[in-house]
Amino acid sequence: MRLNDDQIQAICQAATAAFGQGTSVLLFGSRVDDAKRGGDIDLLVCPQPRSAADAAEPQQVLMQKIKMLTLLERYLGERKIDLVVEQAQDPRPIVEVAYKTGIKLQ
Repeated sequence: MRLNDDQIQAICQAATAAFGQGTSVLLFGSRVDDAKRGGDIDLLVCPQPRSAADAAEPQQVLMQKIKMLTLLERYLGERKIDLVVEQAQDPRPIVEVAYKTGIKLQ
């Protein structure tokens, strides 16, 4: 994995600050492969499951995503970061790829 401990800690802190306790984060994509160079930071954020009655509104999720990206820019500097937020029973192929190839950071 091509992230150092400080970067991992910053990502985990940003995820918790934006999405709350119990949020999981997976790193996937080229940063998982030590043999590769460069590349953006691909993250899958998995907020703590909520009941159907307490499901997050799309606008709230967008605001949380913006908050996390803002914190990451503050902590890590300007970097290309792709942030995918998992939704309940998420059918998107990118989510499946992240779970199959990713490394859990938090």
